[in-house]
Amino acid sequence: MNILELMQQNIRYNVNHMDMPTELQNKAKTLCWEYNQTRPDASSERSIILKELLGTYHPLVFIEPSFKCDYGFNIHMKGLTIINYNCVILDTSPVHIGENVFIAPGVCIACAGHPIISEQRKEGILTSKPITIGDNVWIGANSTICDGVTLGDGCVIGAGSVVTRDIPSNTIAVGNPCRVLRPITDKDQVTLTKLEK
Repeated sequence: MNILELMQQNIRYNVNHMDMPTELQNKAKTLCWEYNQTRPDASSERSIILKELLGTYHPLVFIEPSFKCDYGFNIHMKGLTIINYNCVILDTSPVHIGENVFIAPGVCIACAGHPIISEQRKEGILTSKPITIGDNVWIGANSTICDGVTLGDGCVIGAGSVVTRDIPSNTIAVGNPCRVLRPITDKDQVTLTKLEK
């Protein structure tokens, strides 16, 4: 198995950073730069760039600049996804994002990591684990989703959280490290404010 095949597997792996495909990373950086330079009303131009950048693109994907990723081909969108300003996705492994997902400003989704042992870091070893974000998930501003994490359907991640382990479906989780606060219930429903016409 070559490095590109390894990167696209839903498995954890450890390699020397020198083995990573820098030409594909440079392509992604260029596409991200081009995307981030587009006008706010250039929706068709943005769609063309995202189709080339992302592994699986959906027409209901909306990403606000500035957006950055390592490779792009490892990011898979299932449906409606709204990614707000200043999101970073380090997709050295597959990142699967469900439908109806809201990602607030300043979120970092990082498959990439480094060994705990300093000698191994000095040798240039890179670690990577896939990340899965379920349907109907809301990730609060300035949160970090770490390598190997799965966010269950319908969960809400509080702003500023650092998610280091899986979060079950239909729960609210907050903190550093992120922990489940409570389940989501009918009491969490909001009532629309009546507006005058």
